[in-house]
Amino acid sequence: MKKKTAHWIRRTHLFRKDEYECSACGFCADKPYKTCPHCGLPMKGSEYDPYWVDEMAIFDDIFGD
Repeated sequence: MKKKTAHWIRRTHLFRKDEYECSACGFCADKPYKTCPHCGLPMKGSEYDPYWVDEMAIFDDIFGD
């Protein structure tokens, strides 16, 4: 039987530090841990989510760029 694992989804923001979301339970942490503090699953790597692009689009709409 294969042991269940998860990975961190790294969300980068424009005006605040990065956050890491567990792919299994959705828990957000300030740094990537070896195991998720919420669900306890071991982590295997990470995935980059350029969330800052969506934040920048909001500012573009506000300022008309």
